[in-house]
Amino acid sequence: MNVSVIIPVYNEAKTIFEILRRIEKVGLANEIIIVDDGSTDGTSDVLKNVSGGLYKIMHKRKNEGKGSAIREGLKHVTGDIVIIQDADLEYSPKDYPALIEPIISGKADVVYGSRWLLHGLSRVPLNVFKIGRWLVTFLTNLLYHTNITDEPCGYKVFKTDIIKRIPLQCKRFEFCPEITAKVSRSGYKIYEVPINYKARKVSEGKKITYRDGLEAIVVLVKYTFWKPKS
Repeated sequence: MNVSVIIPVYNEAKTIFEILRRIEKVGLANEIIIVDDGSTDGTSDVLKNVSGGLYKIMHKRKNEGKGSAIREGLKHVTGDIVIIQDADLEYSPKDYPALIEPIISGKADVVYGSRWLLHGLSRVPLNVFKIGRWLVTFLTNLLYHTNITDEPCGYKVFKTDIIKRIPLQCKRFEFCPEITAKVSRSGYKIYEVPINYKARKVSEGKKITYRDGLEAIVVLVKYTFWKPKS
């Protein structure tokens, strides 16, 4: 199976080149689709130095959000498997083999990484992000009868034909709860694998805030009764 990686990028000039180097080093990606979501920090200039048949690079004039960038990237996917990869260094491409194995072996159609399966909740600092992750995950399991441990995890992997059938409306970080809700309502079980995670601070460029957590809750409730078109 061919693997496509979608990287939504907004103001990650300091990390984008390094994450691309790490992806290439793993050697599993057949194409890397980069969507520069209206960056203003020089990310576009860095991407001018990225070339080769492995890459498809798109530039959006206006910043619209992670969800919008992912939706744009999906239009250009040709692989059988899609990995969503953040442009910072919080998530390690070394986990790619574990993330795609359940799909390749036929055990799953949708795979999520979990930051908590590897080390447990005790290894995650107690802060607003930890509380938010727990609350969103708890609500997901309650509303959608899932049994996952880390709904907001950035590593989400899909069979391409499945994610392309999901009608996404997201623009920002609500990509995660929307895709989770609609995948679940479409009858697909979410398979989790433990992943490595190195959190960065807001001062280091972390963009998600408590407002995005509140929006995730609204989105989860909103799509509770959503049904796929037959």
